[in-house]
Amino acid sequence: MSEAAGDDDLDATGGRARTKKAPNAFRTISEVADELHIPQHVLRFWETRFPQVKPLKRGGGRRYYRPDDIVLLRRVADLLYTQGYTIKGVQRLLREGGGRLSEDIPPPSADERAEAEAERAAVIAPEPEMLIPGLDLEPEVPLEPRVPRMATRPKADQELDRLRALLTETLEELEALRALLP
Repeated sequence: MSEAAGDDDLDATGGRARTKKAPNAFRTISEVADELHIPQHVLRFWETRFPQVKPLKRGGGRRYYRPDDIVLLRRVADLLYTQGYTIKGVQRLLREGGGRLSEDIPPPSADERAEAEAERAAVIAPEPEMLIPGLDLEPEVPLEPRVPRMATRPKADQELDRLRALLTETLEELEALRALLP
């Protein structure tokens, strides 16, 4: 390979540039997860709940999503995360639509939104009131349950936020205890 041809294949960071796939090309689970901003484990879970999502599986269990699968997954994500439907609600819409989701689906009822909120709360459970490990002191003010900023953020980011808040609270409590020492 000539040096000039090799230079054209490098991206701004010096690494190999990824070639753009054709719009009708199959995508791997990591490509779909990145495109839709949904963790891979959620995509695998949705395969168990929505039989209409059937990625092609190759050797070693690798998944390849068709363009139609990606369109359906994008619509499911919108109904669950943006519009406030439950998984059961989206399953019902798919049954009623003959396996398809139309673009003119009405907003969910108040009951459906409440169920969806409860469904999300079960996945992202608030922290229980806590005792400081190693000390027999209860916090003066009970800790408020943590409410996630966005239900669509990956679980790892939510866990980092939870741990960061917990460390900050612990540090403040330790500093208060240090001030009490002679």
